[in-house]
Amino acid sequence: MPDELRFAIVGTGMGYGRARCVTETPGARLVAVCSLDEERGNKAAQEFGCEFILEYEQLLARDDVDVVGVMTPSGLHCEHAIQALRACKHVYTTKPMDIRLERCDEAIRTAQETGRLLCVDFDSRYVPDNHRIRQAIRSGAIGSVLNADLRMKWYRKQSYYDGGVPAGWRSRLETERGSAANQAVHYLDLLLWWLGPVRSVQARIGTLGHAIETEDAAQALITFESGAWGIIQTTTCSYPGLGTAIELTGRKGTLTWKDNEVLCYNVEDGDPPPLAGYPVDPDLPQNIIEDVVGVLTKGRKPMCPPEEGRASVALFDAIYRSARTGEAVTPG
Repeated sequence: MPDELRFAIVGTGMGYGRARCVTETPGARLVAVCSLDEERGNKAAQEFGCEFILEYEQLLARDDVDVVGVMTPSGLHCEHAIQALRACKHVYTTKPMDIRLERCDEAIRTAQETGRLLCVDFDSRYVPDNHRIRQAIRSGAIGSVLNADLRMKWYRKQSYYDGGVPAGWRSRLETERGSAANQAVHYLDLLLWWLGPVRSVQARIGTLGHAIETEDAAQALITFESGAWGIIQTTTCSYPGLGTAIELTGRKGTLTWKDNEVLCYNVEDGDPPPLAGYPVDPDLPQNIIEDVVGVLTKGRKPMCPPEEGRASVALFDAIYRSARTGEAVTPG
């Protein structure tokens, strides 16, 4: 392993910020950015002092790239990850891991076969209070969880769906899956990380406010394997954007989280254990780049290994399958 891990970032939408993050992370060096958007790619290369490469295959052929960050349209994440793994690169994908479970499974198998790192970038897993909440729930601070409600009410203009590179990718089923798969996957991951697997899903979806192939509204009744009930509501039609809330009701009390802040943390008898009292790893990485560097140089476990990245894909896939069939389904 070289003194510095050499990164390449593929995609210069969200990838632009990740490229900057590489340049600010000790132990990491940005070698190249790769993008279909030549203007933005060249701008990033100039700003960050790296090379711009238009062709992905040309990037993968380089022997001075250790890690590839995949920040392309959702339906291409695992395709690009598999190519990089087969080229003997370590890989992280942005969220979601992909929109197809079979592609997630293929990527996981390829990582195992090649012995390379594969992990998924979920910002919420780098927030210390989210770790404390997880510990509080699992230690029984509010008692066994009975209900878990997720309400994501965002707003996106039609121009959001019409834009991007390639243009319109967020509006097409081939490259995206809608509000549950794109925007809400962060919070589906939090639910699963905090509460564990889901046993059943009964859902409906609709395209209520945009001219797109994908959904812009989803609702689901879920049952966790623990027996807890849950309600999921996601939309990109709520002007001007009302944020995201997760409310957890246990036998002893309630914890309400909204946009990375705890608004309510109460129990019926006395005071709950203070969240600040739950320890957080002092070496908790602040972002995916620090995470990857820690995994490859210190042997740490990634914040979101691929099997856990797959779980949120399985959950939104179940939402879509249930909506299509009208039946309750089990995540695959």
